[in-house]
Amino acid sequence: MSGQVLGIVPARLASTRLPNKPLYPILGRPLIEWVWRRVETMSVLDHAVVATDSEEVAEVCRALGAPVEMTSREHPSGTDRVAEVADRAGYDHYPYIANVQGDEPLLKEAHLRAAIDLVRDQGWEVGTCATPVMSDDARTDSSVVKVARATSGRALYFSRAPIPYKRDEKPAGEELEREPFLRHVGIYAYTRDALHDWVALAPSPLERLEQLEQLRPVEAGLRIGVAVVGAADPGVDTAADVLRMEERLGERRATSLV
Repeated sequence: MSGQVLGIVPARLASTRLPNKPLYPILGRPLIEWVWRRVETMSVLDHAVVATDSEEVAEVCRALGAPVEMTSREHPSGTDRVAEVADRAGYDHYPYIANVQGDEPLLKEAHLRAAIDLVRDQGWEVGTCATPVMSDDARTDSSVVKVARATSGRALYFSRAPIPYKRDEKPAGEELEREPFLRHVGIYAYTRDALHDWVALAPSPLERLEQLEQLRPVEAGLRIGVAVVGAADPGVDTAADVLRMEERLGERRATSLV
């Protein structure tokens, strides 16, 4: 199915928790370089491009041979940035768009494919992924976004709070290794119409409360399918995440030399 899926990597400098995040060095290379080198190997994408409002980020990406589109600095979210690029001449013929987060250097292609398949093959308006929470620390950590889904796979709610809440006792460790205790993996696939509908919506009350933009389409009734996938490495949001990511990338680099 060539010519169907456009991958867009939104990358902005104005991160609040990790300043200049796309350029932040990970084992001596900018974060965005690690992400792009991952993305460019993914056969599930028919074409991929970086969308940024920063000339510094653009210069790094162009040096890697990555296509770059400059975007407005006024976008409130990565989804808005993705939508701006998806509508440009040269990209407007792709029926499916994948939003590949610019802070996920260990993103698995199988996970991205699962999100895309929900939209392309199963008829969902938006597709995303989740993986078991795995630990009580993650369950209660407000920086870890949780998702509750229906038996159909539809997203019911996303939250920084520990959802679903087990009323009578704390869930046991083995319970956290399977549904319904799920951590959201922040990749998205959209039909073109669904992407337009999403960015046309005003920020919603729940979105403002939780500071989670995916609550906007949930409140508006867009159908978001959630694929449950295997273990997924979290992205990079904080200095602590940088240290963890360097350890993981170092392990992979050492393994590849064996």
